[in-house]
Amino acid sequence: MTLTEQIAWDDTILPFQLDRSGIRGRVARLSRSLDQMLLHHDYPGPVNRLVAEAAVLTALVGHAIKLRWKLSIQIRGEGPVQLIATDYFAPAEKGEPARIRACADYDAEALAAAGGIDTPYRLIGKGLFAILIDQGPGNLPYQGVTPISGHSLAECAATYFAQSEQLPTRFRLAVSCTGEDGKARWRAGGVMLQKLPEGETRHEGRTGADGLVHPDGILKGDEAEDWNRANILLDTVEQDELLGPDVSPISLLVRLFHEEEPRVFDPQPVTFGCTCSQDKVREVLSRHDRAELEEMAAAGGGEITADCRFCGRRYRFRAEDIAAADEALDAARPTKGDAGRAETTRKDGGTAPAGGRDGLGSGAEDDGHLPDASEGGGDGS
Repeated sequence: MTLTEQIAWDDTILPFQLDRSGIRGRVARLSRSLDQMLLHHDYPGPVNRLVAEAAVLTALVGHAIKLRWKLSIQIRGEGPVQLIATDYFAPAEKGEPARIRACADYDAEALAAAGGIDTPYRLIGKGLFAILIDQGPGNLPYQGVTPISGHSLAECAATYFAQSEQLPTRFRLAVSCTGEDGKARWRAGGVMLQKLPEGETRHEGRTGADGLVHPDGILKGDEAEDWNRANILLDTVEQDELLGPDVSPISLLVRLFHEEEPRVFDPQPVTFGCTCSQDKVREVLSRHDRAELEEMAAAGGGEITADCRFCGRRYRFRAEDIAAADEALDAARPTKGDAGRAETTRKDGGTAPAGGRDGLGSGAEDDGHLPDASEGGGDGS
């Protein structure tokens, strides 16, 4: 490929379909957008790799859903890496890039003590994997949750779709870094396969040793054969093919699936983007009463500061300015019948209303940090 062709495929998501087997998929490549995500943080190498894997996973899943606004993935663990959070924002207009952002929380001492762990994924430990789909104002967000499982983030995500959505799904992900410190350059790539069952072909009750439904426990008959054949082909993919840039996504699909009659659709460009703003962080801080705001300001030398956890932008406020703005808004706020935005949480196939702080939402209050600048109204705007 020429340099121009290589650049053209960086930071893109290519949707495709395998006509012979009735399987759809995506190929994603992140380069400059990933550098921009990680540039705003000073994460250790294993944390950077987990964030990069989660980012390309989010790009694959986000584009595979009919999304009007935002898809978020959150991974909360009991190990040294306590949180990985990613957001994928659908393009506002056709032809515009989708936006993606990511951040992480980790325990530095526990991470140093776990130096002998062979794979970054094991640094998460036990925990929960959640996908939140928010279609924007006037729609109830949907949240699906499954336990952390498998030996990689790709396996964990596949189990999520089998357990929560009853959709056989497979991911292959790869991450690489060249250079060091401020000159580091990151790349991430991945392939997603997903089989949409036709008719009543779902297998009920087949679970693995961990008690969870897995992708190979859903299909049967010809569909199972088609699915297994495509997965055998996917298993032959090399890391360099996933990452690029020397192998284009189309060349990769032809090499892997030429007998499955691959058909590609328009690629979707992706860029790093954050939605934080002065108004959003002011609204979050205004939930505190005047005494709490004055205490925060006193601790900060007369100012309240809030950092966006995604892009690192710092916002500064005076306590009296926030209180005055909140008092002005009170007159316009309804006094009854305004319960805020609810969430619909799905766990293992069930649904139930949930509050805004269930330990899996986007708000930064859950782990004792100051609310981050990107969170407006408690719903991760």
